[in-house]
Amino acid sequence: MIETDIIIIGAGPVGLFTVFEAGLLKLHCHLIDSLPQPGGQCSEIYPKKPIYDIPGFPSILAGELVDNLMAQAAPFKPGFTLGEAAMTIDKTDDGKFIVTTVKGTKHAAPIVVIAGGLGVFEPRKPPIENLLDYEDKGVEYIIKDPEFYRGKRCVIAGGGDSALDWSIFLAEKNIAKEVVLVHRSSSFRGHLDSVQKVIDMAGTGKIKLITEAEVTGIGGNGKVENVLIIHQKDGEIIQETDHFIPLFGLKPSLGPIANWGLEIDKNAIKVNTLDYSTNIPGIYAIGDVNIYENKLKLILCGFHEGTLAVQSAFARIYPDKKNILKYTTVNGVQGF
Repeated sequence: MIETDIIIIGAGPVGLFTVFEAGLLKLHCHLIDSLPQPGGQCSEIYPKKPIYDIPGFPSILAGELVDNLMAQAAPFKPGFTLGEAAMTIDKTDDGKFIVTTVKGTKHAAPIVVIAGGLGVFEPRKPPIENLLDYEDKGVEYIIKDPEFYRGKRCVIAGGGDSALDWSIFLAEKNIAKEVVLVHRSSSFRGHLDSVQKVIDMAGTGKIKLITEAEVTGIGGNGKVENVLIIHQKDGEIIQETDHFIPLFGLKPSLGPIANWGLEIDKNAIKVNTLDYSTNIPGIYAIGDVNIYENKLKLILCGFHEGTLAVQSAFARIYPDKKNILKYTTVNGVQGF
């Protein structure tokens, strides 16, 4: 049994910053995450993607943000159970929660903070008959490291920000030998400036843009060698390529957490914005996993939610103690 003050489910940026805020109150944290490393989507999906809305950083790579948050949390010696999804939660007679993972690891604490981001997620896959035959053989649903595509021909499918941004990045940085962007419509769902940049790069030949078309087949001997594109006007197009990257987003799900008796709305956990507590006393939900009026799914909002949640958690753990806010500029950061 792993015992701690606060169990944090989810080791993404919001969960990691919560360790820091809890540490300032001398509360120990232990984090549980189904991924094999801390950082959540920032580490698993887009570690090399720049983030522009973190205060104090005009631009920071997602992976660098995770590294900084780990360093910030380090003085407070958090524990980690990684590569194991939280499956069940039980309440003991003395008021503690027991969280058990899929591998049977048990954790006990008086407070549980759910910082699970979008929850369990999997990529949305196009309906191509032999798609599964080429997974990890030239078909990827997530770009983790753009250098993987150095000097290679890439066909990207999609019309959202991810497809636009990665097409621009791989072409603009001269990483991929060829970038082909295929979208089923002539209009895009992404930011207007990204759409215009793709159009401009297509005009100069940096990107081959094929709209009103879909990839419907994959060919190759043991690995991707070409894709079949059906164009609404021109019919069949055989496009030679080394990689097919359908970027159609992720299908999020709360997974086992949905069965914990929490109040759920639109696949997210309802909270009280006073302290981001749930309908179960002692359980909080912060970051993208929660929902409330005017909710914004931004990392910086999750930082705020985690800060208020641990203040409330302190009052639950130590009802007879008065917590006086101490500014780090005055007191510094004193770890355990």
